Amino acid sequence: MKKYAILSLAAFCASVLFPLPSAFAASAPTVSEIAERPIAGNVTIARPDFGAELPGELNKKAIEGVEWRLTPAYDELLLPEDAAPETVTIFGAAEATQEQMAAYITRRNPSPKLNCTVADIVRYYYEEAGREGIRPDIALCQALKETGFFAYGGDVVPSQNNFCGLGTTGGGVRGAAFQTPQLGVRAHIQHLLAYASKERPHTAIVDPRYTLIVENRPDIHGSVTRWTGLNGIWAVPGKTYGQDILRLWAAAKAPDASDAALAAAEKKVRQAPDEPAGYLYRGIVSEKRGNLAQAQGDFETAVRLAGATQNTLQDGAPLDYDGSASSGRAADAAARYDLAIVLTRTDDKKAAKKAYDDLLAAHPNFSAAAWYNRGLLQLENKKQKDAIADFDRALAQNPQNAPAQNARAVAELQQKDYKAAWADLERAAQINNADFDVLANQVVFAACVKPAQEKSKK
Repeated sequence: MKKYAILSLAAFCASVLFPLPSAFAASAPTVSEIAERPIAGNVTIARPDFGAELPGELNKKAIEGVEWRLTPAYDELLLPEDAAPETVTIFGAAEATQEQMAAYITRRNPSPKLNCTVADIVRYYYEEAGREGIRPDIALCQALKETGFFAYGGDVVPSQNNFCGLGTTGGGVRGAAFQTPQLGVRAHIQHLLAYASKERPHTAIVDPRYTLIVENRPDIHGSVTRWTGLNGIWAVPGKTYGQDILRLWAAAKAPDASDAALAAAEKKVRQAPDEPAGYLYRGIVSEKRGNLAQAQGDFETAVRLAGATQNTLQDGAPLDYDGSASSGRAADAAARYDLAIVLTRTDDKKAAKKAYDDLLAAHPNFSAAAWYNRGLLQLENKKQKDAIADFDRALAQNPQNAPAQNARAVAELQQKDYKAAWADLERAAQINNADFDVLANQVVFAACVKPAQEKSKK
């Protein structure tokens, strides 16, 4: 693999990461080169030997002028699922086309770390899962969740062709490796089969853990037939593991900006003018076509119509999101979430904040993304304490949420609680040691620690 020169910390920060105060840029200390990590393009920088605790005194003048990096808000608009998550089976036919899945992957990650093309990896999932009767589009969404849309960052590296974390146990354990991407996909599908069916795969076993499930876990072998049944089994604690996969699936199936999609949306509204689903669909199409005013109007209409159903907000009591389109809760939650995203894009941050308030009051368990997005708005409003509370809720729903852990650290940095921020950045790096925003914040934060020789002069 080609190796690129390491930029000096000051030059890197000035040119790529942050607009730093001149006092820092002129006297930035050298960070010990503990490990080299590839980041953007052909640039490589050294990760500092961070450690769990703040190692010394800080250059307060330097740190006060830093603009810390945050992962942008989640902005994928959602349609409500057609069925409650608990009813969606592992076996079944694809609903998203291969073209939709390839476009979805490319949209979320234009440069996936794959040893084949995006079209190839999609085709492998449809071939391997289709042969065994497993839903290929959802199985692929599980791979997207496990790999961060093929960005990786945890213990598994791209060269392993391990798309579902087979054999990883944390603490740097790499897990299984496969010679080709197709074999990696086959192993993933076979592992799902071990959970979902007593029947053996149609192909030779390549999953190194298939037999372990069959022989050592008779309690689960062949009994996990729904995606939410993987909660706490495939992923630990993984309380919403299956639901998270299904939300990716819903996003992948969402309409595009084509004229055909717009025509279909108009037809949906004409056929059912009193149902929120058509307005949600048309709102997504309008947003993708750049018509934010139309999208906002459609989402507001969807909120009004969904709220009029008997199963949404009753007596002001909070309702958990259950994913059931027929109950009205899913439509209500999706409409409020989509409205908040569009209001943020129109720069009406006050209205966006209220939309998130309404969403999370009605559906507190809807999505970690909603808590994270509201936390970012709280940060913009200088309400760091409220932001931390929102990031905590996001982490409670998904403890492996590096962006939320990183954002929590940024809020603490703004509060000048440097010890807590240092510890949170270390936790974020433990979650995802290749997250660029976490790495960037760690590098600059470490550079703000006064050198030992400087402290000794006092």
